[in-house]
Amino acid sequence: MAAGVSAKHGLLSSKTSLYHTLHRKISPNSVCVQRAAEIRSVRSATSATPDSQHNEKYCLELVRSRDYDGFVSSLLLPEEVRRSSLALRAFNVELAQVKDSVSQKTIGLMRMEFWKTAIEEIYRDEPPNQPVTNELWRAVRKHYLTKRWLLKIITEREKDMDDRAYRNLQDLETYSENTQSSLIYLMLECLGLKNVHADHAASHIGKAQGIVTCLRATPYHSSRRKVYLPMDICMLHGASQEDFIRGSREQNVRDVVYDIASQAHVHLQHARSFSSNVPPAATPAFLQTVVLEDYLQRVRKADFDVFHPSLKNRNPLIPIQLYLRSWKKTY
Repeated sequence: MAAGVSAKHGLLSSKTSLYHTLHRKISPNSVCVQRAAEIRSVRSATSATPDSQHNEKYCLELVRSRDYDGFVSSLLLPEEVRRSSLALRAFNVELAQVKDSVSQKTIGLMRMEFWKTAIEEIYRDEPPNQPVTNELWRAVRKHYLTKRWLLKIITEREKDMDDRAYRNLQDLETYSENTQSSLIYLMLECLGLKNVHADHAASHIGKAQGIVTCLRATPYHSSRRKVYLPMDICMLHGASQEDFIRGSREQNVRDVVYDIASQAHVHLQHARSFSSNVPPAATPAFLQTVVLEDYLQRVRKADFDVFHPSLKNRNPLIPIQLYLRSWKKTY
């Protein structure tokens, strides 16, 4: 037990020495390239300033407090991409919490518009003076991240501001692909990987993550009299939204959870079917499978009672399990 705690402590304490500044040689063959070099030079010169350190710390603390599993996964990435990973996860957290933090849809849409504009400005080397946008700009210029994936995450979460249940499981999968899978594609770009098999695996892992996230959040949403589970599966088993709002643990409610959880498991299996063709260097981007697998196992032990008390607590062994999976380079 002491060894386990020590391993976990060593893992988390490593965050104090995570990052190096990127230095890139640029050929001054044109005025545009020279101008880009000047901008990068100025930014690099201030990369160790208090503002830069504040931005880095802000993203780290945001991810640690709102996406702890993602935080630990980021610490296990190669040192040269950890800071960029935290920037991407902080960006994802900022978008994810808009829906629950606004009282009116219009305000939420305004925030989404801010992020769309921010992405455009980031790619013009003119990021807004905000911690997450500054860190995201740093990641974009370091890894040449694809703008399309960033915008797709924003657009999909903007659609989700309508605040209603998914019509069917396919809608939930589409949402998961455009948000969670897009984030993994960006992680793969940070790792410098372009591989069709890794992309296929990322697609399925993202879908599984979106489905599991929907299940995990059900008790919280139900406490606020909101249900987002796919309506077609609820209707198939005769489970109403009111059943979830009152925290019913009847068999028909468990059947809904079973069907949805089973689909997440199928996606994990599909992702692993590509493992023999996925480069080992890509596996750090897939560490979240440990967390997904853990939840699916625990909900199965609870007989698919999504309101079971055992599901409220985080598994304290997750950091160690993540470390072992990272060491084995498997997902």
